[in-house]
Amino acid sequence: MNRSKYLPLTETTYLILVALIEPGHGYLIMQKVEELSEGNVRIAAGTMYGAIENLIKLKWIKAVPSEDKRRKVYQITDAGIDILKEETNRLRTMVAIADANKL
Repeated sequence: MNRSKYLPLTETTYLILVALIEPGHGYLIMQKVEELSEGNVRIAAGTMYGAIENLIKLKWIKAVPSEDKRRKVYQITDAGIDILKEETNRLRTMVAIADANKL
């Protein structure tokens, strides 16, 4: 299987996709990313909305209906899940190589 031209993902993109396995609005995504990364990755609002635009263009996330008319809610798409799985497998392979070399 050929590796996607989109890999490797940035840490921020990877964490946003993971955060959007469950639907969420921008601020919630920012909170989840910080939580998932144990505080190591913090996304500023401007960066968050630029990332959302880019991920929508790639069709890795989409806006979904929401009861709250003040906030747009997003969720990962099937294409987003596919790229997330591909990146996760790539990372697992890298860790296995490091482990095999006693790092």
